[in-house]
Amino acid sequence: MRTSKYLIEGPIPAAFVSKELSGHHSKTSAGAHACFLGQVRDDQVDGKRVTGIEYSAYGAMVDTVVQAIKDQLFKEFSDLICLHIYHSTGLVQSGEISLVVMVSSGHRKQSFAALEKCVELIKEKLPIWKKEFFSDGTSRWIQ
Repeated sequence: MRTSKYLIEGPIPAAFVSKELSGHHSKTSAGAHACFLGQVRDDQVDGKRVTGIEYSAYGAMVDTVVQAIKDQLFKEFSDLICLHIYHSTGLVQSGEISLVVMVSSGHRKQSFAALEKCVELIKEKLPIWKKEFFSDGTSRWIQ
């Protein structure tokens, strides 16, 4: 059972992204679709390799913040037609997708600008907590 319409347990599968994208062919007023896929990196921290990130979130709070972000972007970008945001919860291994943002607009410039602004707002405002796991079996919470 999903606690939020914007949260997906575990990594976001390519089939899910493909299905979401393919459903947009009916939006014939859109001339541009832009998509951002956030992937867990296998960073090196203090000589240890990141093997995954565990994401925690409070679903109702996420829904409220995502709706506020969407409202802000639809006001700011007059050409915006559609905006989808999905974020993982639970453990996501390095190389797997944890964030999907899809934007549709009449023209590409607004699509790209809205996409970039959306990702920045998600990083700044979305109440999601991250715990990194390392190759040596240790872990740490990320600020």
